[in-house]
Amino acid sequence: MSAGAGGYRVTADLDVCQGHQLCQGEAPAVFGFDEDADVVVVLDEHPPASEKDAVKQAVKYCPAMALDLEEE
Repeated sequence: MSAGAGGYRVTADLDVCQGHQLCQGEAPAVFGFDEDADVVVVLDEHPPASEKDAVKQAVKYCPAMALDLEEE
């Protein structure tokens, strides 16, 4: 997938995710939740720049440290 207008990529390590869903509360346009697997779903790997602050907060507050924001 190519880089979006935001210039960054969002990833989640599903082996580390513990299903707290804090990310979904911080950035609901970017993160969803798979109830069956009990893990986060990245809805948009290349969200717009307008979501970047919310994504940073989600990464910061993830108790399992399962999220990453990579500059592209």
